[in-house]
Amino acid sequence: MAAGLPGPPRLSSTIKHWSGVPMAGVTLEGVTKTYGAVTVIPPLDLEIRDREFVVLVGPSGCGKTTTLRMIAGLESASGGRIAIGEREVTDLRPGLRNCSMVFQNYALYPHMTVAENISYGMRVRGTGQTEIAAAVARAARVLNLEPYLARRPKQLSGGQRQRVAIGRAIVREPDVFLFDEPLSNLDAKLRIEMRTEIKALHRRLATTIVYVTHDQVEAMTMADRVVVMNGGRIEQAADPITLYEKPDNLFVAAFIGAPSMNFLEGRVERGEGGPTFRADGGVELPLPPRFHAAALAGQGQAVVLGIRPEHALPVGAAGPAVRLAVRDVEPLGPHTLLIGQVGAAPFTAEASAHTPVAPDETVSIPLDLDRMHLFDKASGKAIGR
Repeated sequence: MAAGLPGPPRLSSTIKHWSGVPMAGVTLEGVTKTYGAVTVIPPLDLEIRDREFVVLVGPSGCGKTTTLRMIAGLESASGGRIAIGEREVTDLRPGLRNCSMVFQNYALYPHMTVAENISYGMRVRGTGQTEIAAAVARAARVLNLEPYLARRPKQLSGGQRQRVAIGRAIVREPDVFLFDEPLSNLDAKLRIEMRTEIKALHRRLATTIVYVTHDQVEAMTMADRVVVMNGGRIEQAADPITLYEKPDNLFVAAFIGAPSMNFLEGRVERGEGGPTFRADGGVELPLPPRFHAAALAGQGQAVVLGIRPEHALPVGAAGPAVRLAVRDVEPLGPHTLLIGQVGAAPFTAEASAHTPVAPDETVSIPLDLDRMHLFDKASGKAIGR
């Protein structure tokens, strides 16, 4: 450590006072990963700010876990530079990077108690018993594990086991926490509870977290900033609301949001009242003013119109509409999903819970066109943002 630079904060100050002592950001500059002739991560640049909670999300094989493992040092980077805080760690072994990683499968020792699992790394490093006991007690208090310290993993629920794994990470006093799909083995109710606990832990410890998941709902509900990856590349990095409201391209628009955004392929044409979107099946929708300049410049251009299911207006409302051939009706309590087709395109509309529509009916679905999106079909890029 360079002279005059402070070391990482002790767990006692971080937890006891919730002091928000500055931790460390993560910088990736031109980082690549290749396996022989296969490039799985093309040059990737990412800046993760100090104390930021960043989630890497994307489909299986998009490179998110490989990126996380390169930060941890469990995979070597084939090129580029990785820094944690002011330290370049590209060629450092994992133990020297001062990161703590929480894995999907908990990785607990079944023959050890909760206290022994949490303190294992400290005992291996030869830490004194008094300091170990104090650190375990603090971590157990933060994670609500005090009643379980004498139990073994088989006597715990999945959520409790994951908290033990997090406790083991906390006592290492890391600069950065790394989470690799830590909730994927939990049932739906536990996943929701653990999301809340991890977010609360981030607020209390005021540290940097890099978190990997394939679940976009998990990403949206937890992150300060979401990094959407595809094919080893970053498609868009933004706060959750920006990703939802202003996707940069078709991939992000399709990936973010549940149920997924609806897409209709068509062309921009000149209508009586201005630029119009036309598609097969008799779909004709006026474009909002924010699209006019781009639409007139690209008249005749093949485009994709995107509209989310929740941006359908109540059945029977006035305004531009599409004809939905309903195939299925899914009541969800506060609302109902009408699932079917508009022309040849699959389409889902959210309707009020008591909408009197049945399968095999065809209904007119008014749309809130102020909430629509338009994408260039060839490039997939958003138009008129």
